[in-house]
Amino acid sequence: MTIVNKVVFCEGDQTSLDYQLLNQVLQLPENIAIVPSGGKFAFYDFARGYFFPDPVQNQSYIIFRDRDFDAPPSPDVRLIPGANQRIWMTHRACIQNYLLEPELIHAYWQAKYKEKQENPTAKWGHGDSPGIEAISQWIESSATSIQSYQAVRWALGDLLQMTGARSQLKTTWTGGSGKLPSSLEIDDCKMSAIQEIIEPFRRQVDAITVSGFEESLDKYLAEFAAPDFWHNKGYMIWFHGKDILKEMHRQNNRYISIDDFFEEWFKQEEWVNQLDITRYPDFIELQSKLEQL
Repeated sequence: MTIVNKVVFCEGDQTSLDYQLLNQVLQLPENIAIVPSGGKFAFYDFARGYFFPDPVQNQSYIIFRDRDFDAPPSPDVRLIPGANQRIWMTHRACIQNYLLEPELIHAYWQAKYKEKQENPTAKWGHGDSPGIEAISQWIESSATSIQSYQAVRWALGDLLQMTGARSQLKTTWTGGSGKLPSSLEIDDCKMSAIQEIIEPFRRQVDAITVSGFEESLDKYLAEFAAPDFWHNKGYMIWFHGKDILKEMHRQNNRYISIDDFFEEWFKQEEWVNQLDITRYPDFIELQSKLEQL
């Protein structure tokens, strides 16, 4: 009987991408439990209940969560430290960004098309993959469309760091990541952020100002417009994967559903094996931290 004496808490439930990726890709030792724990603002309450009646501070655990817009990525690829030594965040914006790779999508697409050829009753209506290059262009074109919206979300994220009420100040007015505004134009996104988020909130928190938001926004607009940013595919690290996915669907809904790709990808070992985690030093670092707990 294996005794579980180390825990990594992740976001979501047992159907979440976070849990499935950690569980199937990291191949952790049996004495380490992966425990999905809901939203990122409820980790500590969940941990206290999970370990009760033992004191949570005496336990060996790590909290692993999406970075979102809470901290900028480091120049080198590594985990991003959170508010204390227990919390570590993804280097890329969120867990979806790690599967948003043209090679993985292409391999899945080809496999489903082959399955259709071998079994005409199989439900697959997207034909064969258009190829890695076309999928790469699909991702980049979608990232280009949401460029201004992502700059606004980052600028709101900067304001969010200035207040203790982090759970109340949002980085979008749409309802969450993966829900895009009807207009992605910079003037429309900027106005929505000011009217729907900043002005109502600053009535209670003086530190939140429109000028502070505009200063941050100019910084991110310049960064995301730099040629090196696009040459180095910086959007894969900085832009939220759920937003890219939504725009990919809006740009070409004849292509495969990326949500279905995520949902089905973990069902086939041959697909899972195609994700080489050695390409992601932050995941290797997470493995090491868990082993050293």
